[in-house]
This record gives sequence, C-alpha cells and structure tokens, in this order.
Amino acid sequence: MSDDNRAAALEIVPALATIERELGIYEGLLRRWQAKINLVAPNTLNEIWVRHFADSAQALEAAPNATLWADFGSGAGFPGLVTALLLKREESARVHLIESDQRKAAFLRAVSRETGAPVEVHAERIEKALPPLASQIQAISARALAPLDRLVELAREPLEKGVKGVFLKGEEWRDELTAAERVSNFKFETIQSRTHPRARLIVIDKASEANFDRTE
Repeated sequence: MSDDNRAAALEIVPALATIERELGIYEGLLRRWQAKINLVAPNTLNEIWVRHFADSAQALEAAPNATLWADFGSGAGFPGLVTALLLKREESARVHLIESDQRKAAFLRAVSRETGAPVEVHAERIEKALPPLASQIQAISARALAPLDRLVELAREPLEKGVKGVFLKGEEWRDELTAAERVSNFKFETIQSRTHPRARLIVIDKASEANFDRTE
C-alpha cells in the first residue's frame, strides 16, 4: 500500500482518520489472509484504502442515522466491516455480517477481534440469517454481491417495514436499476460514488416521497 493511496482515501472520506489505526490492522490481516483465500481482486491490493476502505465508508454516509446494520455477502468486509469500525464509538452499534463462506467468515471474525469492531458474523445464507434480524436493524448494505433486483428481493420484507437499503453498484448500475424498478414499487435514490466516476450508491428509503438523483 502506498502512502499516496492512504492519503487519497483520507481526503475522500475524512472520517476514516478516526479509525486509521484500526484500518492499518485490517489491511495487514487482509494481505496475510489473501495469500490463503481470495478476498479481493489481486490488482486492487495496492489500492486498498481508496478502492475498498473509502468506497465502503460511503455506505454509512448514505444512512448516517443508522447504527444497526445487516451487511449481505460481506466477503472481505466491504462495506459492512468498515461501517462497523466507523460506528465503533457509538453506544449499542452493531453490524451483522452475513457471509456463507466459512473461511471468509473466519477472516471477518479475526479482523473483528483485532480491531474491536462491533460486529456479529453469521456464517450462513442470507435467506436463513436475515429473518431473525429483520426487527433489529435499521439499514441493509451490500457491495459486489448480486444484481439489484435480487438484492431487493432478498431484503424485501425489512425494506417494506422501513429499513433503509444502501447498495454499492458499479458501471452497470443503470441497467440494474431499471430491472429493479420493474419488479418493485420502492423509491430509489442514486448517489454519485466519490471513488469511481461511473459507480453509484443505490439507496432505498420507504420514507422517501419521490425518486431522487444526486448524480450531478
């Protein structure tokens, strides 16, 4: 990791400075575990701070009042583990990391132990893990997991009850949004990503009164 990449991430999301020590521990663990299991694309290892830490931090910015989260398909912990670290000093904060791959779940637990992140790891499928959590959470997140229409279907029940959805999407976000709009009547807000010019955060908030687009 270059110092320039770290500095760029802190400039994009200044709040990361409050957990810089924890993120350093996180990075070290990710690099060591990456040698044993595939956690992130190898070509992003030298851009961890911007491509993964800063990118993930945008989820909490999209739902700043939420302190109780469920993160779908957490993998290497993005965005859920970064959200948890940013909430570390919030009383009663908790992020439920749902990851069915046992080895990745073990990695998430290791990072949590070393950093003190307020997380609970659920090593099972979303369809099984989510129902008992639905009444306990305020927001749901996911990154690079599944098409938006599938994420909406998985989260439909809590979303209908007012839980906020924050989904980080890449260059194909327009097509995914169109497909999701066909199969649901949720209101979608799109927020320009600050780490990739062609990426967006797709936010679902049942309390919204109209569709929004903050891409300009």
